[in-house]
Amino acid sequence: MSVGVSTSAPLPPTSDTGMVTSTFSLVDYVVFILLLVFSLAIGLYHACRGWGRHTAGELLMADRKMGSLPVALSLMATFQSAVAILGVPSEIYRFGTQYWFLGCSYVLGLLIPAHIFIPVFYRLHLTSAYEYLELRFNKAVRICGTVTFIFQMVIYMGVVLYAPSLALNAVTGFDLWLSVLTLGLVCTIYTALGGLKAVIWTDVFQSLVMFLGQLTVIIVGSAKVGGLGHVWDVASQHGRISGIELDPDPFVRHTFWTLAFGGIFLMLSLYGVNQAQVQRYLSSRTERAAVLSCYTVFPLQQLVLCMGSLIGLVMFAYYQEHPMSPQQSQAAPDQFVLYFVVDLLKGLPGLPGLFVACLFSGSLSTISSAFNSLATVTMEDLIRPWFPEFSEAWATMLSRSLAFGYGLLCLGMAYISSHMGPVLQAALSIFGMVGGPLLGLFCLGMFFPCANPPGAIVGLLAGLIMAFWIGIGSIVASMGSSMVASLSNGSSFSLPSNMTTATVTTLMLSTTLSRGNAGPAAGP
Repeated sequence: MSVGVSTSAPLPPTSDTGMVTSTFSLVDYVVFILLLVFSLAIGLYHACRGWGRHTAGELLMADRKMGSLPVALSLMATFQSAVAILGVPSEIYRFGTQYWFLGCSYVLGLLIPAHIFIPVFYRLHLTSAYEYLELRFNKAVRICGTVTFIFQMVIYMGVVLYAPSLALNAVTGFDLWLSVLTLGLVCTIYTALGGLKAVIWTDVFQSLVMFLGQLTVIIVGSAKVGGLGHVWDVASQHGRISGIELDPDPFVRHTFWTLAFGGIFLMLSLYGVNQAQVQRYLSSRTERAAVLSCYTVFPLQQLVLCMGSLIGLVMFAYYQEHPMSPQQSQAAPDQFVLYFVVDLLKGLPGLPGLFVACLFSGSLSTISSAFNSLATVTMEDLIRPWFPEFSEAWATMLSRSLAFGYGLLCLGMAYISSHMGPVLQAALSIFGMVGGPLLGLFCLGMFFPCANPPGAIVGLLAGLIMAFWIGIGSIVASMGSSMVASLSNGSSFSLPSNMTTATVTTLMLSTTLSRGNAGPAAGP
């Protein structure tokens, strides 16, 4: 049966004035609040444990005593943002399972960091990945790399906090700025006080919440449509199960070549040279534990990709048998999964709250990692080299202050994001535009002995200019035909469809995909 428009009451319910009202029950709010309380408790525990005896090294590097499993879960959670949790199922629902072949890139994308980048960084006993650039080139190259990374993450973290809050507000009526402020402040407190150890252990907890929330949707959804076997049959009948697409045309939405081979460079930029990930490798107790954590990420990422794909297939099968509400049929892709969850889990108190906790776990893990990595590079690359006489007590206090300051900056960036409109797409794309040139800079140093400092700086600038030219140009070209969702408060927002499908872990491939329709595609 084709997806149709329902004449029944729309989801979520609206008031007489057209404002969205909350679909959350008291139990749902309790489940969501428990996520924040436990995350804050973990951070405060590590902050209070040994208070007064903390060193800057312990705050920024977890005293280099972490095991491989918590590090692996933290690596996975760092870039498993809420946008990916919303975007991957929407991509699978609308265009089929071709996107699943991104998982083929995970093999080389994680083997190369494990055997090339980790040994280099670990054996040099670094704190900041950009220290390598000074050792290989000079201080100017190190500062250029650090400033580029700070620009990348400051732009990114505000959007990651604001976007899921706004999508949630549009669908459930959950107060926008209350969720932004609550998440931002909770994250800032436990990151600033507890340091990297608190961030890693909260990532572990939040990873489990993410898995549980997605698994709940798969189980309940498949049960309502007759089991996973029936889901697969329905998807096959309607052409949603894709084979390997070997078309070399770069303008085809997804092919094996763009996903498998393009994904390798995506994974290298994330798991090879990004400070947030390198910092976790370096927090491991041994080099072997760091390598093992990178190996452990592989099955975790495959599991995340499979769960996102299954949710998309379950959605497709569900809406072949259940009509959509008028609101849902007009929803933007980033909101569609939330509408589905509200529809699917209504009447099951606590489960909608669990999925929202899953969604915001993705935001918490990403933002806390950004705070900590930004504080680290600022301290190690921009302050210590110029003020080496800092005592350990001052360095510790300054490290906490930097993390807290970046937390406040994140809230400010979230506010700016609320006024961006279509420019929000550019802010999200910047994360991907910067990642490639930074990867190229590290590869230049490691694989080309003839490279010198002027060449490194010129190469970085040339890479950034080219990436911004292509990325911003594609956004401007498609902006005229872009459609945005109109919210009841008069503002407009919709994550572009190319953003919601960018990747399972981040938005790095966003500039390579073209803008699709604002609403979910109807079944054939």
